[in-house]
Amino acid sequence: MNKKEAITLLQKQGYKVTKRRDDILSFFSNEDKYHTAKNLYEYMEAMYPGISYDTVYRNLHLYHDLGILESTDLHAEKHFRMNCSDQHHHHFICNTCGTTKKVKVCPMDEVEKMLQAYIIEGHKFEIYGLCPTCQTA
Repeated sequence: MNKKEAITLLQKQGYKVTKRRDDILSFFSNEDKYHTAKNLYEYMEAMYPGISYDTVYRNLHLYHDLGILESTDLHAEKHFRMNCSDQHHHHFICNTCGTTKKVKVCPMDEVEKMLQAYIIEGHKFEIYGLCPTCQTA
């Protein structure tokens, strides 16, 4: 999903696109990686001194509920990134910097064969490790 698509979705759902909400979308659309609420808070606090964690969390969860952001758990903390709306794929996620790389192979092809009598309603497949940059750091 890109920023324009996210704004359109917010508006269709009846939400106002404020400067803060636009800045949050800019934060996530600028990098293809996962970020924590703390990362977003620090980014927003520089522009909006005194912004509350509640404001950051409310918007993170709104964007997640609307499908604008996707999330994963790294190191027992929730991380967010812009939702991928292109072809089906999965991600390698760097445990250190949160950078992602698309993985176009899906293990569900084999799993569906093993679970033919079951109705599969969804899946999520993520690979965790260190990106080349973090390996050399």
